[in-house]
Amino acid sequence: MRTIDLTGSNQDGNNAHLESLSWIETTGDSVVALGRVYPAGYRVPAHSHTKTQLWGARRGVVLVSTAGGRWMIPPGHALLIPGGLEHSTEMISDVHMHSIYVDTAVAGASGPRVLEVTALADSLIMELVLSDDKPLSARRKRLIMELLLDEIGHLPERPLGLPFPGDARLARLCRHFLKSPAANAGIDDWARELAMSRRSFTRLFRAETGVSFVTWRQQACIFASLPRLVDGEPVTNVALDAGYENIAAFTTMFRRMLGSSPSTYLKSRAT
Repeated sequence: MRTIDLTGSNQDGNNAHLESLSWIETTGDSVVALGRVYPAGYRVPAHSHTKTQLWGARRGVVLVSTAGGRWMIPPGHALLIPGGLEHSTEMISDVHMHSIYVDTAVAGASGPRVLEVTALADSLIMELVLSDDKPLSARRKRLIMELLLDEIGHLPERPLGLPFPGDARLARLCRHFLKSPAANAGIDDWARELAMSRRSFTRLFRAETGVSFVTWRQQACIFASLPRLVDGEPVTNVALDAGYENIAAFTTMFRRMLGSSPSTYLKSRAT
């Protein structure tokens, strides 16, 4: 178990990342814990590993991208990444990360999923990450690993994945939306941008993303708002900028996606 600070130069960070990947692949432990500190704007290029990864942000917000979509990981959550899946990451803010790597035979995954990290899982991961400074007995380490593996199977899933279309024209509109989210954005407006009928557009959007335009729009508004909320901006400002008519409508959608109101969610992540 090791903690790595990647806040130095980009080249030093890339070298440290490659070194840690090699260590992860060759260690004999069935569960490997790793802590990293990243500066805002840091990017990890596309890579993969044979082990299943639980990529968790203790502080800050990170964006993980694959060929099939993007997943935003706010504090208190983690992305389950299947072994062998190529992915890249971008730090939206300064990030303190705790990551767990598990042999796929022990904990496989059919696809990326954002999970809420429970207090128990967080404590167990912390024990493993800090074991370099606070060595664990073989028995305690084994018990922690076994309990953690069991707890991972019970972590609640949160809909923070944002599928991205492969169609270049549609992808351009989606990227623009993330920069300027609008909860009242209409299907007809997007269809007109692509010179398509409403019916053709809705078919294309679902075929490209797997979800309806309305569902994607709702998720994207929360997706785009998270970094600002974590940075401490007032919920009212973020909600209005996202196109919501009032804070109640924003809070309802936020609670539906994250299981609590924005204020309660942020307060629980501040500790």
